[in-house]
Amino acid sequence: MASFPDSVNENKIGKAKFIGELLVPVAPFNHKSGRETWTVAFAPDGSYFAWSQGHRIVKLVPWSKCLKHFGEEGSNGLVPQQLSPPEDGPREHTIDCGDIVWGMAFGSSVPEKQSRCVNIEWHRFKFGQDQLLLATGLNNGRIKIWDVYTGKLLLNLVDHTDIVRDLTFAPDGSLVLVSASRDKTLRVWDLKDDGNMVKVLRGHQNWVYCSTFSPDSSVLCSVGAGKSVAGV
Repeated sequence: MASFPDSVNENKIGKAKFIGELLVPVAPFNHKSGRETWTVAFAPDGSYFAWSQGHRIVKLVPWSKCLKHFGEEGSNGLVPQQLSPPEDGPREHTIDCGDIVWGMAFGSSVPEKQSRCVNIEWHRFKFGQDQLLLATGLNNGRIKIWDVYTGKLLLNLVDHTDIVRDLTFAPDGSLVLVSASRDKTLRVWDLKDDGNMVKVLRGHQNWVYCSTFSPDSSVLCSVGAGKSVAGV
């Protein structure tokens, strides 16, 4: 039997309804978008929604402003509409990640969460609380970190030897990122230390598909092709 935490309203989940859809532009097979959609993600504050458009392109949508373009949900009888961009304020934009995007995760900083690095004065980047990051896991094993508001590439993390299937940030605002890969490992990165890789987690005998932190960031669980769950 499924159970839900107190913060989730089971009745509302049971009444969930379709409110609209995001359509990938039609494009020839050899173009950079227009094929299967691989992954989606919401920003922690609900400000942005991101989804991969089937290949190397990620679209970022300012969700709070664009949601109204679906039409009011439910009671007024409007038919759900295709999403269109807002006419003012932050606009949706796309990022070319350079390779097929398998995994994505949003991250934001909390100033009081300091880096684990001792020589913090040598940091190239100083992430502020108002900065929103998007991590993308790619087919070539690389992880690229983007500034959501500007689309600027900030970090290029290179260590995995196979596809990066999944990414997750610690929910405590420390900007600790964990990547799960087909190379049978998980890797822990400290973005406040300019993306330094602080640990390699081994133990899976097959591809690692997904990982997630506990709400207090103290436990990490992962699953893979070995049909088991690992926790650290």
